[in-house]
Amino acid sequence: MNLQNNQFLFEQLVHQTIQLVQTEYPNGIRLSLSSETNSVITPKSIYPAFYGCYDWHSAVHSHWQIVKGMRQFPNASFVHDATCALNQSLTPENIAIEMEWVNARKNFEMPYGMAWLLTLFAELEAWGSEDALRWANALRPMADHARERFMHYCQAMPMANRGGLHNQSAFSLGLVWDVAQSQGDQELLDLVASTGRRFYWTDTHVNLAFEPSAADFLSPSLSEADLMARVLDGDEFEIWLDLFEPDGFDALSPVEVVDPSNGQLAHWAGLNFSRSWMLSNISEALSQDHPLADKLCENSKQHLKAALPMATHPDYMISHWVPTFAVYALTR
Repeated sequence: MNLQNNQFLFEQLVHQTIQLVQTEYPNGIRLSLSSETNSVITPKSIYPAFYGCYDWHSAVHSHWQIVKGMRQFPNASFVHDATCALNQSLTPENIAIEMEWVNARKNFEMPYGMAWLLTLFAELEAWGSEDALRWANALRPMADHARERFMHYCQAMPMANRGGLHNQSAFSLGLVWDVAQSQGDQELLDLVASTGRRFYWTDTHVNLAFEPSAADFLSPSLSEADLMARVLDGDEFEIWLDLFEPDGFDALSPVEVVDPSNGQLAHWAGLNFSRSWMLSNISEALSQDHPLADKLCENSKQHLKAALPMATHPDYMISHWVPTFAVYALTR
């Protein structure tokens, strides 16, 4: 499926997300307080830009989804409402308030949330419209902070986090690689590449029997291979992949969300999407005559087909974040 041929789906997703980024509750706010405070703390009081969509990182990547929609369909019916929403959230004043919180908590939303923050910033800069550049300039202090934290992350982490949730290393490093590449940031590219090699170069014969866990929205094995497809040259990647997963991830098949209202079990709605784009990315990194290329491509299509019905599911445990994964899968 191509979003150019399915603007109706995109209209549904972006219209819904515009409302959610401006909806403060329900909210899963997580606080880290170093001292007693008499202040009344609400999501909007500490995150005036990214207070919606249940949690900070979902609000950030939902902003990316809206921006992507505006770039993809500049004449769509949602563009006016989207512009108004972003004018309200992405202001220097709002980001300054958020930076007070972030600066006091150096590892806030690392790595997942800050990787999406850099992705949002890069999307705005790449778009380059007058509005986009104004929003990017407002966001720049936080983007500078996120870049600095990833430089530290790559240097300080003793080993990878290999889970299937937000703290996984490979997925966030992949997003950061794409940002650095789009911005010509060679220093960050080199650091992500060396970190990927340090974390994963010696991995062989991955055991897929333990995937997925009940709450995963990322595949540990596919995320790793997806990152290595970026940081290794073609021939080198093929040699690595043949040792890492010689069967081409055949053991991974689409999963079914059994309870969309359960915030953890609902993660599988995103797992099918992330598996789909990672399988496709890995396939495209291989030479056309590689025996796994077609198998990976077909598996990617199967996962996308299973994923798409959940993109517009009305339950909030899905609607506050899965549309971003749908848009990312369809526009990568």
